Amino acid sequence: MKNNNVNILSISPLPSPGEIKSEYPMSLKSTANVVAARNQIMDILDGRDQRLLIIVGPCSIHDLDSAIEYAKRLKSLSDEVKDRMFLVMRAYFEKPRTTVGWKGLIYDPDINGEYNIEKGIAVARELLLKIVETGVPVATEMLDLVLPQYIADTVAWTAIGARTTESQTHRQLASGLSMPVGFKNATDGGLDTAIDAISSARSCHSFIGVTEEGHSGIFRTTGNQCGHMVLRGGNKGPNYGAEHIAYIKVAMTKRDLAPRIIVDCSHANSNKKHDLQKVAFNDVINQIVGGEKAIRGLMVESNICAGQQQVIPGTTPLPGVSITDACIGWEDTKDLILDAYKRLPATKE
Repeated sequence: MKNNNVNILSISPLPSPGEIKSEYPMSLKSTANVVAARNQIMDILDGRDQRLLIIVGPCSIHDLDSAIEYAKRLKSLSDEVKDRMFLVMRAYFEKPRTTVGWKGLIYDPDINGEYNIEKGIAVARELLLKIVETGVPVATEMLDLVLPQYIADTVAWTAIGARTTESQTHRQLASGLSMPVGFKNATDGGLDTAIDAISSARSCHSFIGVTEEGHSGIFRTTGNQCGHMVLRGGNKGPNYGAEHIAYIKVAMTKRDLAPRIIVDCSHANSNKKHDLQKVAFNDVINQIVGGEKAIRGLMVESNICAGQQQVIPGTTPLPGVSITDACIGWEDTKDLILDAYKRLPATKE
């Protein structure tokens, strides 16, 4: 009588993280780019660097060529604003689903329900390397607990999402990650979960993970001191207003946490309407221009083309148009950032 793996259809071995990294190695230039970007983000979060962190890019990546095109455009824009802003590209390959739906490029790279995860990991890593090689740092969300071993060395900033911020295993993972980690407030808008997560991730942890060789191993961490709050709104609406920022600063200070805040202009902060990201973005810029120091960055969902498209079985989705959440288009993105750049005070040398 079978009493194990009763609901498992099949099990397929994956190449080890070390094997994937050997096939898609990072150059010395890319390694230096990632380390430099992480250090600059840490300096921004800690207030040593007065620039504003802008994490911008597609809700999710489904087309490789359009992702590279977006990175090239972002690099050019970054060079224009680099004295007041530090731009990082969203490169999201895992999409948490409330019920079901496309789970992201890593899980379903061919968008056909075949879940060729081995291909997805290779494709995602190769794309990340190409983006980083251009000099554009990347940000992503860590959802699966094993995948960081395959791609985390390419990533400058990462998020723990609203649905997983409460997860103890994700807090443990964050405590060992090598880059700054932003914890999103809960989907209901509650802040305590994210504050608890930031505190937990600062501590030492031990957990079971996968080694470079693909074996199970015990990982012991030092704790991540670069955890911070990412506001994404909640069931009651946006939470980026000055009154929300004031409340959060007090709440974090009471927990002996530096009030380091990034505002995600999408999700509930835009009432799930992509055009309203501009409203949130400009409100936050007004607060910063007015002297607010706790807000260290913003996040915007942006693509080459505005809007969103539905995936139709048997057809190939259009490039440059989101197949998950709707995004603002490139021209609006560029105008938004350049306008904010003009309004931001010059940074001190």
